[in-house]
Amino acid sequence: MAEIIEMPKLSDTMTVGTLVKWLKKEGDKVASGEMLCEVETDKATMEVENFVAGVVLKHYVPAGGQVPVGAPMCAIGKPGEAIPDAPAAAPVKAAAPKSAEQGAGNEEKKPQTQPAPVPAAKPVAAPAPKLETANSKPETAGARIKASPLAKKLAEEKGVSLAGVAGSGPGGRIVRADVISAASQPKPAAAASSGPTITSLSGPIGEDQAVPVSNMRATIARRLLESTNGIPHFYVEIEIDAGPLADLREGLNNALGNLPPEKGGGKFTVNDFILKASVEALRRVPNVNSSWQGETIQRHGSVHLAFGVAIEDGLLTPVIRNADSKSLRQIAAEAKELIGKARAKKLTPAEMSGSTFTVTNLGMFGVTGFYGIINPPNAGILSVGATLVKPVVNAEGQIVAGKRMTVGISGDHRVIDGAAAAQFLAALKIVLETPALLLLS
Repeated sequence: MAEIIEMPKLSDTMTVGTLVKWLKKEGDKVASGEMLCEVETDKATMEVENFVAGVVLKHYVPAGGQVPVGAPMCAIGKPGEAIPDAPAAAPVKAAAPKSAEQGAGNEEKKPQTQPAPVPAAKPVAAPAPKLETANSKPETAGARIKASPLAKKLAEEKGVSLAGVAGSGPGGRIVRADVISAASQPKPAAAASSGPTITSLSGPIGEDQAVPVSNMRATIARRLLESTNGIPHFYVEIEIDAGPLADLREGLNNALGNLPPEKGGGKFTVNDFILKASVEALRRVPNVNSSWQGETIQRHGSVHLAFGVAIEDGLLTPVIRNADSKSLRQIAAEAKELIGKARAKKLTPAEMSGSTFTVTNLGMFGVTGFYGIINPPNAGILSVGATLVKPVVNAEGQIVAGKRMTVGISGDHRVIDGAAAAQFLAALKIVLETPALLLLS
């Protein structure tokens, strides 16, 4: 008798997935352990494994279709066997997530007054899935651009804007061949200009558009609402002398940047130092590395460090596990690998869960200060601003040019108080202003 393969739950918060591509066509033989298809969840694009040997008799969902967890995807059986009708999927209930690993680090402005509480969102039934076929029209301008992870990566490498590329894949999805074709087209000659060209100073900035909410954006919205409604946030910030850190980073990158990896080569980002310094500050103030459990407060013996990575659909927070046992070089290498997987949407649920503290950095965008929204069940999130050159008073009382960085922590007042947050920032300041300490552990 033919087996009905249902959409699996690929993450702890997944309710609906988008079937990106079938890896096995109708009529193909498939063995247990082979991959059937690629599915985009609220966190990543993942492959679905088959556990039934036989032949793919029927695809119930076309490429590009959205499928609730538990809904039928395909039928597998013996060649020539009767194809069963697709059973109705059980209603999908939105389970309350245990944590908000993905979407943490989405930022809010520094609060001036405590906002009025927002009523808790009521659970709603999952909408009926919208199925798209290979003949469906691509999404209209202004909607989320549908492209395969490989196409996105290739477009970034070749400097191709996906907004102007027509997709030839299922449902108008942009694939690798489309990007290669677009990259081969001659670019119009740019008009000579000594500065930026201002095309218009009045009129609308674009067309009104109703942009569909992606699985990832819907998850971010739900979790951040839960965080702001359920966690009493408070905020503390400190200014750090970033000059010693800038000098050490420049020296290391000059010495190691041109060496091959097998000879210890590689470059460090400012964020690599921030991540390592956060671990060392938590080592000095371990109460911040805790979680609210209702009847108890969990003190974590290891630091599982999450950090924000911006992608097209929102923000992902991959986790460096046991960061307290890793060197600066190891943290830098692991962060680089996780960033690559995040941008390709290849992170696994295990790589985005179980964090005990989170770091979010907007300094590369020139933002000087902000506060992030806590990533439950963490007790705090560190927000890092840009390094600015500004006049400062040195030890001799002279006004000189100095490099300053503002960092802030958003804390869960159920778990930690202002004093603990201040102690953590003070420890972080010591480590970052004496960055050679980061090379000793």
